Amino acid sequence: MNQRQHRATILEVAREAGVSKTSVSRYYSGERERLSTAMQERIVAAATALGYQPNPMARGLKGGPSGLIGMLVADIHNPYSVAIMHGVEKACRQAGLSLMLCNSDNDLDQERQQLALLSSYRIEGLVVNAAGRHSDALAQLAASGTPMVLLDRSLKGVDVDEVGLDNATAIDMAIDHLVEQGYTRLLFVSEPPAQASSRQARLERFETQCRARALDAQTLALELKDHQALDAALARHVDHPHPSCAVLCANGQVTLAVARRMKYLGYPLGEIGLMGIDELEWCDLTDPGITTLEQPTDLIGQAAVDCLKQRSSHQATAARRHMFAPTLVPRGSTQRPLATSSLPEISS
Repeated sequence: MNQRQHRATILEVAREAGVSKTSVSRYYSGERERLSTAMQERIVAAATALGYQPNPMARGLKGGPSGLIGMLVADIHNPYSVAIMHGVEKACRQAGLSLMLCNSDNDLDQERQQLALLSSYRIEGLVVNAAGRHSDALAQLAASGTPMVLLDRSLKGVDVDEVGLDNATAIDMAIDHLVEQGYTRLLFVSEPPAQASSRQARLERFETQCRARALDAQTLALELKDHQALDAALARHVDHPHPSCAVLCANGQVTLAVARRMKYLGYPLGEIGLMGIDELEWCDLTDPGITTLEQPTDLIGQAAVDCLKQRSSHQATAARRHMFAPTLVPRGSTQRPLATSSLPEISS
C-alpha cells in the first residue's frame, strides 16, 4: 500500500517533550540558549523519536527567522574553500542554523546573481569570500543592514566584519623557518595579487621583510596555467652557485602547481626547499613531505558565525577584524640544504 509518510510537526514534538510549541521553535531558530539544558535534551529526544525535521524555508516564508545563513565562495575548487566551508557549517549546526552555499567562480556577474538568490531566501546573515574586486551588490547588502562578514578577502567600500588568516604573521613564520633551515635564496610565488587582498598582503609582507633582513629574494606573480613562465622562473631561481634556494607558495593551489613543475624539472625537494601556505591532504603523502602553514579553518568558521550572531542581536557596533595565526607543519621539503648541489641542468 502506497501511503504518504506522515511528517512530524513542531506541535507533536512539543507534546512529546512536554514543553510549549514556543520552546521548540526557540530551539530550532537559534535561541536555544534561552532554554535549560534539560529542556533542550527533552526536545532533542522527542524530535529524534518522531523523526522531526525542521523546515527553515517555511519559517522564512512565514516572516519569522529563517534560520538560514548564506555563504558565497569565490572558488569552490580551492581546497581552502572546502576547509573553511566545513568550519562555517559546523559552527552553524552547533548554533541550530542551516547553511546555504553558493559559488561565484571568481566572476562578478555570478557573484551578483548568487547574492540575489541568497537574499530571496531571507537569509539571517552572509559569509562572503568575495571575487576580490569592488562589488556594488555586496555594498548594497551591507548598507541594507544584512549581517555580513568577509572571509579572507577585504573590499573597499564594504565596511563589515572580517575574519581570516593573519597574513603578516604567516609570512614572518615562513621566512623565519626557511632561514633557520639554512636557505639563503628565496622565491615567493603567487597568483596575480590584484584579484585578492590576501594575495596583495602576503606579497607585500614578503618583500618588506626580505628587504629588512637583507635576504636574497625574488617574487613571481602569474597565472598557474602558464607552465612555461613558471618553469623559466624556477630555472632562474635554482642557480648552481646558490644551492640553498627555497620556494614559498602563497596558497595551496600555488603549492600544487610548483610541486608539479619541480617534479617535472627534476628538482629534489629538501635540497630545493618548498613551503606552502595552507595545509593540503596530499602534502604528507609526497616524498619527503611538503612543509606548510596550516590555517585554523574551524576557528575562522566559528568566528564568522559568531560575528553574524552578534550583529543580529545588535551586540556589535564598529566593524571588527579577527585574524588568526597559522600552525607550522614542518616536513622534509624544508630539511636543511646540502652544502653542495647536484641539480640537473635545464636545457634551453
